[in-house]
Amino acid sequence: MAFGVLIVLACLAAGCRSSPGSGESGSGAVQVIEDKGSDTLVNLALAWAEAYTQIRPEVRISVTGGGSGTGIAAMINGTVDIANASRAMKPEEIAEAEANGITPVQFVVARDAIAVVVNPENPVSELTLQQISDLYTGKITNWRQLGGEDRPVVLLSRESNSGTYVYFLENVVRMGEKESNLLFSPNTLLMSSSEGISAEIRQNPNTIGYDGLGYVTPDQKVIAVAQSADGPYTLPSVATVNDGSYPISRPLYMYTAGQPAGEVEAYLDWVLTEGQALVLKLGFVPLE
Repeated sequence: MAFGVLIVLACLAAGCRSSPGSGESGSGAVQVIEDKGSDTLVNLALAWAEAYTQIRPEVRISVTGGGSGTGIAAMINGTVDIANASRAMKPEEIAEAEANGITPVQFVVARDAIAVVVNPENPVSELTLQQISDLYTGKITNWRQLGGEDRPVVLLSRESNSGTYVYFLENVVRMGEKESNLLFSPNTLLMSSSEGISAEIRQNPNTIGYDGLGYVTPDQKVIAVAQSADGPYTLPSVATVNDGSYPISRPLYMYTAGQPAGEVEAYLDWVLTEGQALVLKLGFVPLE
């Protein structure tokens, strides 16, 4: 993270755009790539940026989070070179981009499992997708309804600008049903970061939350999830994402405004090849 701060500071000095910058004294032009969006992807994007700039010191990559929606909006507005997203662009976002004369180009850069997590003191260890949906819509409000202790359920979620929020709403809360209008319970606590979810899970034995597998810490208990009560109940892992047995997994994306060229194209080519070696180290699933 400290390196990421240095990257951002260096980019602020250089102008923070992908056109050649003024460069440092005696070092020639410096190319700056703006990369913004998904908080799920931010740590992986920072690791990629650090590794790439060691190979290509004439390129600087500014990586910031803020959520998938924030990154996509910045790409549509022409203020970033790459938008990171943990969900696919929405039809209305594509339409807005096209209205601005932009044709978004999508790159799948890694895959991720969304882990459902509780406090280690919670005896519940298995849930179906329907039970998770019933929890997050407020149909289940006490852990004893799931075989746990007589405790009220405290729901934790990412904020609505998060791609993880959108994916979880569409594929877990709404069970993938396109016509569903189910929403998160109004009692759900919206957290601005993965760190916020982790902190609440640690402090409160009544909580349940969800996050990208790469952000799960040892002091959280990961729930095994099943498509139905018939099972099987599966924990998220690289293996269960690859074999399709874990039911809450997704691609992770980078978007550009039109086909990338120059240093942006070279960087994305590296991310999709040599850069995949870093994916597993950060807790995500590399492309096969």
